[in-house]
Amino acid sequence: MKGDFVRILDGNRFVLSDGSGDIEAGPTVPCGFFAFDTRFLSHWRLTLNGERVSALAVDDPSYFEVRFFVVPGAPTHYVDAKVSVIRERSVVGSFEERLTVLNHSGEPADFTVRVDAACDFVPLNALGQERTPPGRLYQRVEDGRLHLGYVRARFRRETVISTTEPAQVDQQGLTYHIRIEPQGQWTTTLHARELVLRPDGKDVREYASLGHQRRDAARLHSGLRQWLDKAPQLSCDWKPLERTYRRSLVDLAALRYPPLVLPAEPVPAAGLPWNANLTGRDPILTSLQVLPFVPELAVHTLRVLGIVQGSELDDFRDEEPGKILREFRLGEMVAFEECPQAPYYGAADVTPLYVILLDEYERWTGDAATVRELEDEARAALHWIDEYGDIMGDGYVWYQRRNERNGLENQCWKESAKAISFRDGRLASLPRATCELQGYAYDAKIRGARLAREFWNDPAYADRLEREAAELKQRFNRDFWISDGEYYALALDGDGRQVDALSSNIGHLLWSGIVEESRAGKIAEHLLGPRLYSGWGVRTLATGEGRYNPLGYHVGTIWPFDNAFIAWGLRRYGFDQEAGRIAEAIIDASGYFQGRLPEAFGGYDRTLTRHPVQYPAANSPQALATGTPLLLVRTLLGLEPYGDDLVVRPAPPERFGRIELLDIPGRWGRVDAFGTPQEVEPIGG
Repeated sequence: MKGDFVRILDGNRFVLSDGSGDIEAGPTVPCGFFAFDTRFLSHWRLTLNGERVSALAVDDPSYFEVRFFVVPGAPTHYVDAKVSVIRERSVVGSFEERLTVLNHSGEPADFTVRVDAACDFVPLNALGQERTPPGRLYQRVEDGRLHLGYVRARFRRETVISTTEPAQVDQQGLTYHIRIEPQGQWTTTLHARELVLRPDGKDVREYASLGHQRRDAARLHSGLRQWLDKAPQLSCDWKPLERTYRRSLVDLAALRYPPLVLPAEPVPAAGLPWNANLTGRDPILTSLQVLPFVPELAVHTLRVLGIVQGSELDDFRDEEPGKILREFRLGEMVAFEECPQAPYYGAADVTPLYVILLDEYERWTGDAATVRELEDEARAALHWIDEYGDIMGDGYVWYQRRNERNGLENQCWKESAKAISFRDGRLASLPRATCELQGYAYDAKIRGARLAREFWNDPAYADRLEREAAELKQRFNRDFWISDGEYYALALDGDGRQVDALSSNIGHLLWSGIVEESRAGKIAEHLLGPRLYSGWGVRTLATGEGRYNPLGYHVGTIWPFDNAFIAWGLRRYGFDQEAGRIAEAIIDASGYFQGRLPEAFGGYDRTLTRHPVQYPAANSPQALATGTPLLLVRTLLGLEPYGDDLVVRPAPPERFGRIELLDIPGRWGRVDAFGTPQEVEPIGG
């Protein structure tokens, strides 16, 4: 994916264009105007007197609006432009663009302004694929508006383009013939409204949009100010941390959206452009990362995912009772069941993570009412771990897809097909039990026991969960430990063999607490050793492994969120300096991405690259990456709730200097925390 796209967004509605504001998409080029998991504009090109425009500057005052300053033809330093254009674009409720043409000469001038428009209505989950549309595209002009549409049986989508100034409208766009007086200007506003149509042609957009219909720029500006004012205020001697902290808060606000088919509060979309939809894993892990800063995201996520928790056995959707969904998409492909994502449950890690988030949320907020409200959902999730997660009947969480046609083969967070392999590169046989799944299950049982004892009035259930967790920890440390490498196996395969590749998954075991204390030092040593640690962060797969590739999605790249959870786990086991090294590397990397961490970047050794290399198809902004700086701040300051108090145990590296975090919300009200490098304790201290 091109890294120089200009992007604006509001939840799952977004626009990606080139630097001049033009959109020229193809089936595999992810630019355009998107909503409802569908591309509603694939071509949007401005010309002035038949010439394409070139960008002079781009200004993005907020996440949902942008201004392009352009001139016709190629810009030159030697000839003063006699005409320029300002394109002011927003994506609040729909796509809107205000065109202002300025005549800089001393004479009146005639201009022909042309906007070409078209749409392919490609489903978002078909981006990157060559696909012949099964339905019929159409264009028509009606009442001075251009209608671009797509119909397939009962499925209809349409884009209606209107203008505030008179234009000649044809099936390919709009033309304006204008005269501008000396030093004068001319303005029009174009509006592209996306429609979700019933078979009879009536618009059901107001129903499908739910919370979006009342959104406007003034509300979003005001809401963003309130969002930023409400969040804890950070100051740090090392300014890149301040920059990426603010960038993350803004992007987190931008990614929020009310799920379009559920009467619920906003949750974060997973990321642009590939995953601007409701998922399970991303909002749960993001909510965990940002609990000390915006705790309301956690309760919204818990309620939304509880509404669509699995309730039956459905092979096509990989659904099982108690299971939390992987994703929920809209659009053509799910409407015709060409793919199963409406909703799809093919993820084995999300269900235990749901219980973990519920417990952590209560620990921070003291919101016992929500724990009681979601008791049935949490119990069902815990039951799923043993009833459906334990495919082999040995007490571990395994996965194997029910949907053999187009279900996901890998159902851990490393979902790509080649992610789970042996040292020599051989793929593990199915079913698979990856190591972090066992850590999550252990943590969920420990936390579920606390909830059962303190809130559900069920001490017998709590005792059982604690006993099962202890047995799982003992069994795991026996079966997953690779003696000749002194680390935990990536997974067990269907034949019970240790999948012996060295991977970042072992870092997740630390934050789950399943690692025996005597072995934690070796895990820390591997995570910060030269095979996994690049200098920019911990790689997903170690160098020297059969499938290692520094630009492999899950087999060598560096994922910021992965590193944040690893750092959090290192601090849990007392490895403060190691956690600080990871935090420093990730924050340092953020400076090369203007403060916005991408989903993933290359695992090249730092000695080979002067800056981190972005993964070509990375989502950005991406919810998990957006939450990363916030979890790193929590980790550096050692913030942990204990009863009604917030304990602070700061350990920032020297480069950070003094860190201050003011007005941290929680069951204690609001408190402040600060730390300086002088407070760093020795390893294991």
